[in-house]
Amino acid sequence: MALRSALKRFAAARKGTGTWQVIACELIGRTALWFIVVLAAQLVVRFMTVPEGVAATVHFLFVIAATLQAAIWLRTLVVDLVERRARAGGAHGTGLGSAVQIIRLLVSVAIFAVAAILVLDNLGVNVTGLIAGLGVGGIAIGLAAQGIFSDLFAALSIIFDRPFRVGDSISYQGKEGPVRGTVQEIGLKSTRIRAETGELRIIGNAKLLEQELTNFAGRTIYRHTLKLGVTYQTPADLADAIPDLMEAEVERAGHRFIRAGFVGFGASSLDYDLEFEVETDDGRDEAQRGLQQVALAIFRTFNDRGIDFAYPTQLNLTAAPDGKPVMPWPEQEAAE
Repeated sequence: MALRSALKRFAAARKGTGTWQVIACELIGRTALWFIVVLAAQLVVRFMTVPEGVAATVHFLFVIAATLQAAIWLRTLVVDLVERRARAGGAHGTGLGSAVQIIRLLVSVAIFAVAAILVLDNLGVNVTGLIAGLGVGGIAIGLAAQGIFSDLFAALSIIFDRPFRVGDSISYQGKEGPVRGTVQEIGLKSTRIRAETGELRIIGNAKLLEQELTNFAGRTIYRHTLKLGVTYQTPADLADAIPDLMEAEVERAGHRFIRAGFVGFGASSLDYDLEFEVETDDGRDEAQRGLQQVALAIFRTFNDRGIDFAYPTQLNLTAAPDGKPVMPWPEQEAAE
């Protein structure tokens, strides 16, 4: 008991230094007085001459006490790890709180069932039939509730791996195409996502984790690609200056310029593209305003420089029987 008290003080003094110190303190606190008493009796019996019946009784009690204490330690370790991970991921106050409770129940049942079998086996009881019966029953329950268990273990995966949290903006592949929304609740069997179009999407945890997810939480950099075309009547020197004009507008707006340049001859335009990045903590709205700011600044600069944006055009010519084009206006003789 003095050793337990000293270890508890030692662990409590380092309780705030890390997870393992906290768990060590919990494990020491879970060491029961009855286990200490039986352990002391077992040590005495091993080094003292006592009647055989007393020694057998002490050994019997020690096997039971040691197995139960080990089960309590193991349960405390597993449950504490799950609960601390859930709290770190913001699971409490959401549907995952129920998942943690059920996981705690399943862990307790499994650990104490194994402990009971070990006790019976050490006491000489034939547990072969019991193990076989438990195995068959477990298989039957697993087959009957495999969908529930798959979602339950997916919820456990969300607790430990934390691919997303409540409040994160994520994107996944829905039946009609990509869906983007905000995580409203992570439940025992399903996750609820408020889509950007307003509806509440409900999808099973296992199905959600089977696919590739995109999590936009903590995103601070947004890259934009702006494509534009100018008319073929643009003078060559102005066409050559367009990338520099676009770069100047990006830098004037305070954003990060990536690249700009000519990309090809279109059907009715000289095509350019521009890439730049907007750094913001305010999300997509601020990034969209940055795109609008740069685009309208380029529009004003082109108007000032006399650069015309291209739009689809088509020129129709009428041909004479010999194939020569017929002008839509009468030819004028040259003035003398």
